[in-house]
Amino acid sequence: MAISLQKGQRIDLTKGNPGLSKIIVGLGWDTNKYDGQADFDLDAAAFLLDQTGKVAKDTNFVFYGNLKATGVEHTGDNLTGEGEGDDEQIKVDLKAVEPDVDKIAFTVTIYDAESRRQSFGQVSNAFIRIVDANTNQELVRYDLGEDYSIETAIVVAELYRSGTEWKFNAVGSGFAGGLAALARNYGLNVK
Repeated sequence: MAISLQKGQRIDLTKGNPGLSKIIVGLGWDTNKYDGQADFDLDAAAFLLDQTGKVAKDTNFVFYGNLKATGVEHTGDNLTGEGEGDDEQIKVDLKAVEPDVDKIAFTVTIYDAESRRQSFGQVSNAFIRIVDANTNQELVRYDLGEDYSIETAIVVAELYRSGTEWKFNAVGSGFAGGLAALARNYGLNVK
């Protein structure tokens, strides 16, 4: 049975699950009915951060335009979010993540939100879950509340090192400015 977390809660991921090394980070969401003509295209991403909280090299930013970093793989872009379950997944091999990566921030952004006049106020049932890739057992789940209005990007959760263990933090922090704002926040140079 998965442990359900609230915003701001943290949990030991590997300490309570000895031998856990490969996980799937599943992100899902539904879009509310709205009057716009454009489809909603939400995108999951992972920022592999050093101890300063920044991305040390461009390849440590995993998203639809760069699907792989050492130990982390995005399984592909879902352009519509249709269907049940995970809309996008990111696989993480905890043992293969480079030692200088202190934290992995998982985010969701709305593609081209400004021109499409879309925000997370039009999204519901958003969640992140951690699944043991070997057993397919859901270990942790964080259902985001619906307290977003103008935000176009959300830092959903973080995996971070604590000694030799990995921990999970349910963040749920919204940003305006989409993927570019998040990328700048994590030290990447973007237009």
